[in-house]
Amino acid sequence: MQARFRKEPGFLFLIFTIMNSEEPKKLRLAIQKSGRLNEDSIQLIKECGIHFNGRMDKLKSEAANFPIEILYLRDDDIPGYVSDGVADIGIVGDNVVEEKEKIVERIEYLGFAKCRLSIAVPKAMDSFQPADLNGYNIATSYPKITRRYLENNGIQANIHEISGSVEIAPSIGLAGAICDIVSSGSTLMTNGLKEVFTIYKSEAVLIGGEGLSNEKKLILQDLLFRIRAVNKAKNNKYIMLNAPNSKLDKICSILPGMKSPSILPLADSGWSSVHSVVQEDNFWAIIESLKEQGAQGILVLPIEKMIL
Repeated sequence: MQARFRKEPGFLFLIFTIMNSEEPKKLRLAIQKSGRLNEDSIQLIKECGIHFNGRMDKLKSEAANFPIEILYLRDDDIPGYVSDGVADIGIVGDNVVEEKEKIVERIEYLGFAKCRLSIAVPKAMDSFQPADLNGYNIATSYPKITRRYLENNGIQANIHEISGSVEIAPSIGLAGAICDIVSSGSTLMTNGLKEVFTIYKSEAVLIGGEGLSNEKKLILQDLLFRIRAVNKAKNNKYIMLNAPNSKLDKICSILPGMKSPSILPLADSGWSSVHSVVQEDNFWAIIESLKEQGAQGILVLPIEKMIL
């Protein structure tokens, strides 16, 4: 079948424009393809109002309402892909960024997937100090971080790099101690180990590479704006309460809010409704102080987004 084109100048110009126009630029974000970091990353993206198909059988997906493409990769590979420019940005554990030593920028710490890289030894051992590692064999999947710690502390020990199941190394005689990621510590306990000291603290971090175009930098700034609004909301609660007018000054000093509390008069004479925002870390102490000042009917609500 032979294609036929109308000869009107305007129509031909439209066809030429469509054929030669570039596809809109999209920011390429790499996230872990499976596991807890994957779940938390996807949840954050969705909380930012970005809709996409997150099926695990796909290697990538595109957002329907935001110029971003998501790549699903092994977490160990993400710093390398970002450094090489295959992905523009990535979400990965800071411990992986530190271990891989790729040329990437830590753009934003995200507050989830918090863990620590710790030295662990068999439970039966008595009190254990860093100097006691001298002469030990240490099994780890993080040889660079571990070696740096040993060197900085003047410890002479042998490092055995293994890729998985580090916690079984002492029981099979491969090593006398391990250096591994710890969250709750339950895996160590199951394998007869105890955590003795921490050498590195980690959490999820948004990383970026060099050479982003101006167009992609603008998309990244928009994404960061949304991420910060979501994370700021998670760390704060909206609080409403009824307070006697005679105690308003005291209560307002307890509840500074983002600027100052909102105060509305109630139908009952001598009482007002006070609205404010409190930080989650100080929440229970603040509630106790409010009750001591006569606050009643205290309501606490989650905040979905927080724009400062």
